[in-house]
Amino acid sequence: MSVPLSAFLTAWTILALNLLTPGPNVLNTITTAMGSGRAAGLASAAAVGLGIGIWCLGMSLGVATMFRAVPGAQETLTVLAAILLVYFASRYLRAALVGQASALASRGGLSLRMSFLRSLSVNATNPKALTTWLAVLGIFPTGHAAAPDIALLLAGASGAGMAIHAAYALLFSTPPSVRVYLRAAPVINGAVGIFFMIFAVKLTAPLLARAI
Repeated sequence: MSVPLSAFLTAWTILALNLLTPGPNVLNTITTAMGSGRAAGLASAAAVGLGIGIWCLGMSLGVATMFRAVPGAQETLTVLAAILLVYFASRYLRAALVGQASALASRGGLSLRMSFLRSLSVNATNPKALTTWLAVLGIFPTGHAAAPDIALLLAGASGAGMAIHAAYALLFSTPPSVRVYLRAAPVINGAVGIFFMIFAVKLTAPLLARAI
């Protein structure tokens, strides 16, 4: 590998925290499991893993090409990543302060195939996925990554996505467990918001030091 393990761990952590927080993909998996059963929820989780792999491959190859073609693109994307992390943090902190929790509507009667396809379509059209990958690839040294590095990043990202959503499907397939999750959502949002804000400062500190 030409990329240090710490870079993978950082990228996977940012991705996993965004996967854990309430959003279109999470709510889709929970509602599918609630309405159509755990097997349908697990099919939804499998689609999330595939969708994340597609996002990872497309974005990483595109960003790597851009880095080679445009001088200074990596520094620009790093600044964009920091801005996105601050944006994520502000949204999560605001949601925590107002006690925001998304309403859940049960989606019943879905087959495994329909659960998989619905989840894949939600993942493909989720703007949070695009902004998350812009943030991740602003941190991960894509310009120096070889094919095995991209493959490892993809495998870890897809595996994390599938595992997290499978856990949601298994744990939150009953209404009482969903109510517990929604009550805990402000605490989850607040913790993730603080982490992202701290990491945004850490990410921009070297750039500011060089500018000064």
